[in-house]
Amino acid sequence: MIDDTIREYLLAQQFNAAVRAGAAIMKIYKHSDDYDIAMKSDHTPITIADRMAHNTIKEALGTTRIPILSEEGREMLYDERRNWELFWLVDPLDGTVEFIKGNNEFTVNIALMENNVCISSVVYVPYHHKMYIAERGRGAWVMTDVVPDEHAEYSYDLMHASMQRLPLAGAHHERFRVAVSRSHQTEETHQHIESLRVEYPDLEVVEQGSSYKFCLLAEGVVDYYIRTTTTFEWDTAAGELILAESGGVTVSYPSGESLCYNKSELGNPWFVARR
Repeated sequence: MIDDTIREYLLAQQFNAAVRAGAAIMKIYKHSDDYDIAMKSDHTPITIADRMAHNTIKEALGTTRIPILSEEGREMLYDERRNWELFWLVDPLDGTVEFIKGNNEFTVNIALMENNVCISSVVYVPYHHKMYIAERGRGAWVMTDVVPDEHAEYSYDLMHASMQRLPLAGAHHERFRVAVSRSHQTEETHQHIESLRVEYPDLEVVEQGSSYKFCLLAEGVVDYYIRTTTTFEWDTAAGELILAESGGVTVSYPSGESLCYNKSELGNPWFVARR
């Protein structure tokens, strides 16, 4: 287990890497004619923003000498990573489809994994200038007015001076709110929502891209999230800890088992997340 001095140092590095990556993403986001869109082997899109954010995070976290498992470095062999005690699990640009559509719903996800369990995480929403932070056993927080900055140098103390604890006190709402992916829904998604209507006949469906759905759960703005399409470990690790430290839970669907990380195959099962 890492000591408090190292923990605080690493969280600040994690935070700054996300803000710098957000700056790289937003610089490209302003020029939609130059996204350089290609298709990966799994038939999902990748843009120059994904690659720039990946390179920015790799450079920022390189000083920690902790290995990185990133969506844009997914080719790494299981035999190489299976015995890692500490590693960064990264999605440099989560919500590439939403980025391409121009609807502002994309995030930067960075999770610090110790023995395949997330011990600290950040999810940055660069368009909205919001940063979500969690430390296992210590809590989850949100910071606002975190402007994308390619030279970000936040200290641990500066971060904590501006944080709001999650869930937010003012997030109360009357109707049960169910979050779903804006771009990735299936018949199973709709069937599950209809089953929830038995208990919550006036439930409200909230469509939202990227890991921001975990953050809305952590805030208390929504109550439930169902996902019945393919996701990967870098899509969930950071957001799952933020939700857990705010009092929520994420489990596979329909088995109800915990999600596992650093598996030989990096795909997730279907899952539900709830407050």
